[in-house]
Amino acid sequence: MARNLLKLGALEAKKTAFLLCDIQETFRPHVKHFGEVVKVANKMIEAAKHFQIPVYVSEQYPKGLGKTTKDINLSDAALVYEKTTFSMVTPELQERLKKDVPELGSVVLFGIETHACIEQTVIDLMYDGVTVHVLADGVSSRSLMDRSLALQRLQMIGCFVGTSENVLFKLLKDKNNPAFKAISKLNSKPTPDEFGLVDSKI
Repeated sequence: MARNLLKLGALEAKKTAFLLCDIQETFRPHVKHFGEVVKVANKMIEAAKHFQIPVYVSEQYPKGLGKTTKDINLSDAALVYEKTTFSMVTPELQERLKKDVPELGSVVLFGIETHACIEQTVIDLMYDGVTVHVLADGVSSRSLMDRSLALQRLQMIGCFVGTSENVLFKLLKDKNNPAFKAISKLNSKPTPDEFGLVDSKI
């Protein structure tokens, strides 16, 4: 697939990585729709197995903030690493991506918080020439206003904001894809409408 198609929002599994950002248990009481974010993370981790896409998981200062919630199974993650920067783009991650996905063209990003770690990760990835897809149903913040405004900013700078279902169908491309039945099952329950792209109160 030509690189310009990736820039238009197409996805190709062998040129894609999934990034899961800081879904740590300590944030559960504070982050809106935390449970939905966890569901989407598990959905994407399961889908990654069918597409053979590596998943990279960051944890923000786990010594003080704890590990990723146990509700997410990280046994198949390519890398789980600590960070203190808000951006997931650390030298450790960059080195692993170069090794694991030498033709990296696109990253699918989900986790928390939208206006901080997610946004700064997008900026760093796009600066490096990587096309980024942020899952609107897979990111959140403590404030729905912060979440909504961040998603708008990300679209303005050229990031693709979609849903987990949208991204998984882009990766499938064809009903004859061997992963079609498994992915269709994962997509059987849509994200609740109240967890939409734009908060109605804004």
